[in-house]
Amino acid sequence: MGLLINIDNGGTFTDVCLVAREQVVRAKTLTTPYDLTKCFIEVLKAGSKELYGQENLQKLLAETDYIRYSTTAGTNAIVQKKGPRLGLILRQGVDPSFLLEGQEEREMFAAMVDDRVVGININEEQSKLEAKVVEAVNRLLSQGANRLVVSLGGPTMVEDEKKIRNIILRKYPRHLLGAVPVLFSHELVEDQDDVKRTWGALINSFLHPGMERFLYNAENFLREYRVKNPMLIFHNDGNSARVAKTTAIKTYGSGPRGGMEGTKALAQHYKIPALLTLDIGGTTSDIGLVKTGQIKEDVYGKIEGISTPFSLSDLISVGAGGSSIFKVVDGKIVVGPESVGAAPGPACFGRGGTEPTITDAYLLMGVLDSRSYFRGSMVLDESRARAAIEEKIAKPLGIGLEDALLKMEQAYVEKIADGLRVYQNQADDATLLAFGGAGPMSACGVARAAGIKQIIVPRLAAVFSAFGITFSDIAHEYQANIVELNRQVLQEKLDQLEERAKRDMFAEGFDISECTIHTHLSFFREGEYQTIDFDKKDGLNVALEGASDIRLHLKVVKPISHFKLEENKELKDYKPQPAYQKSILHADNQTVEVPVYRFDDLQPGAAGVGPSLIEDEYFTCRVLEGWTFRINENKDIFLQDGGRKS
Repeated sequence: MGLLINIDNGGTFTDVCLVAREQVVRAKTLTTPYDLTKCFIEVLKAGSKELYGQENLQKLLAETDYIRYSTTAGTNAIVQKKGPRLGLILRQGVDPSFLLEGQEEREMFAAMVDDRVVGININEEQSKLEAKVVEAVNRLLSQGANRLVVSLGGPTMVEDEKKIRNIILRKYPRHLLGAVPVLFSHELVEDQDDVKRTWGALINSFLHPGMERFLYNAENFLREYRVKNPMLIFHNDGNSARVAKTTAIKTYGSGPRGGMEGTKALAQHYKIPALLTLDIGGTTSDIGLVKTGQIKEDVYGKIEGISTPFSLSDLISVGAGGSSIFKVVDGKIVVGPESVGAAPGPACFGRGGTEPTITDAYLLMGVLDSRSYFRGSMVLDESRARAAIEEKIAKPLGIGLEDALLKMEQAYVEKIADGLRVYQNQADDATLLAFGGAGPMSACGVARAAGIKQIIVPRLAAVFSAFGITFSDIAHEYQANIVELNRQVLQEKLDQLEERAKRDMFAEGFDISECTIHTHLSFFREGEYQTIDFDKKDGLNVALEGASDIRLHLKVVKPISHFKLEENKELKDYKPQPAYQKSILHADNQTVEVPVYRFDDLQPGAAGVGPSLIEDEYFTCRVLEGWTFRINENKDIFLQDGGRKS
């Protein structure tokens, strides 16, 4: 097995996780939102330096089997509502108001489409239809649309959209400068729900230009180094595929999905029935659930509150992260959702930021070390942090600095704990998996506030979403509506999906014989979503009385190498020696001396108690009083709450 490179491009940091057989190497660089190709290249250079001791990009890429990449660029584009102007073609007489059910839909539609909507009577005779299509396209282009979406709906949707496609291809050939990019909704997904299918097509078209530009730039860069296999894009369904076989909507939320795939792998490996995830980044804390080895998903995944025809990880994003802004409103501390981001960043970064954040608070409390933060490459400024908190928090509340710090921490912890409680009702005695740059620092406080007794901080916590991508295979998933459930219809739909799978895997560079195929049916019955597996070899006769919204699903997978976790070992516990002692502001407003352990120095079997700190190059794990910690065979940190001392 050659090198496996896994990259997670986040809003603040871009992370890389390199897997070379049993060796795992990680690196981080600041994300450059103005040019994502720049941080993509920089993180590869940083990874090569970690692996070889010196920067050697040529050697790194020559030894690489696969590069898997996820990006938040699509998520950011949707949140900021920045993208191309879209034109929408519907059936004549159909009012676009059917897409505007709520405030989220109305705001997104205004940002994407606005008044650029026309109707087409598909039943016109051919010459008139051609004239009407040209008239509609020209009208939308004159209104400023630079991409078009065609969504006709109805039982003849596929045939009717193909009619318009053929006309547009003839009148606006793709090889001419006047060509206009058009997405036909059935090509993205065959779904009879007009609302979900149309929104899926609109969102995909909105994301497409920016994603295409960056991903092809990155791929061209790799091509110059003659990388043996095409770059793979990690999708929000946990699969990976090459750029040319990736739809833009599949990149939305792919970073958090990497963390969920890593969580799933740990849950299955450690045989933990329920793992709650806590991924604290710069702007949000993302919370998810893996139960009985399966990732909790939303069947009709929501993008900014808008339902789509694609399933997505069912995640809760709490507006509280390391860079979230704290303020006083009506005499109370409010956390987020606004964030200072990577630039200017928290006040202590010394880059012009003046707003108080939890990063500033933890620095002044002594939890963070101004000399070792981010491997010592970013010296934190305590005076700027103090000025921000005194001015924006302490003075408005009429309290001292120490009280302000403790109240900030309490507000922060409670807000995240409230998010956890949503899923705790669905999982008895759940274990908390804390990762992200800020997850391990607040995990004990958040878990205690939520009543959770056990925490796992993975050794790769700071790059865990990138690490989770290592468990992804090259795969594609397809679905088709089954309006009439009978053997002939099932066979026809299955044949169509298998042909698509064969064609797509050939484009990936594999014969279908090298892949595995899994098929199942999904449906709703008595309001409950259900699935059943079936194999055409065993017969296609399926009884689904009372079922609605029946869909045929096919997944084709080409397995590739994954990282192998160490099996459970009997370890003899030992008490490690701390690297030094440090003063930390305690919850009772007292300063206490606590031992600080270097994570790199802790070997499997190391065990200790809180209060203490475990310092990694990229994260700090704070062990509160009453908690114990133990390092296992994979160097994951297991923490147990024995309760506070009386």
